[in-house]
Amino acid sequence: MTTVQDPEDLTARARIRDAAIRHIGEHGFERATIRDIAESAGVSLGLVRHHFGAKQALREACDEHLMRMVRRLNAEAAGSPPAGFNPVAALGPYRAYLARALTEGWAAPLFDEMTRLGERWLAAADQDRSDPPDVPARARAAVMAAMALSVTVLYPHVCRGMGADLSTPEGERLLMRTLIEVYSQPVLGPEAAAEARAWLG
Repeated sequence: MTTVQDPEDLTARARIRDAAIRHIGEHGFERATIRDIAESAGVSLGLVRHHFGAKQALREACDEHLMRMVRRLNAEAAGSPPAGFNPVAALGPYRAYLARALTEGWAAPLFDEMTRLGERWLAAADQDRSDPPDVPARARAAVMAAMALSVTVLYPHVCRGMGADLSTPEGERLLMRTLIEVYSQPVLGPEAAAEARAWLG
């Protein structure tokens, strides 16, 4: 897949950030140590503290890096997606970190950004709908963000359920094809949806 490379990605600061993403993903935020992160990045403990100060600031830099990536993926998808475009694969190296962020409770900025971007997509799509949406774009975007991120948290179960290793090119392609199918084919037809809405009142 082709994405615009962050110019920071070849710097010592980026190596430290990437090492932090790996260690926090593996051990959790509380158990990951600055010393181990520095050793993994091949830099001194002092250099980590020079660039980031406390561990909290380092984690915030990791979060911001992921949000920049999500924005770049969103920008790529806004045009005609290039051959090999696969946001699921692009986020693969950050899967463990994302799972920790979601389950340990610090994923709010990323979730809110995904919701904001999704809301913009839906608001544009709503203009072409013949039937007005029953709920606001923001509510739908929040649920869609939760559904998308749940693949990260439930990754082993999704692999087992689909009968495929989603870390392989074949598995990634199957997941993308499945997502396209899910989003392009509604489960409820217009009549069933109208009955469900009437039941809800």
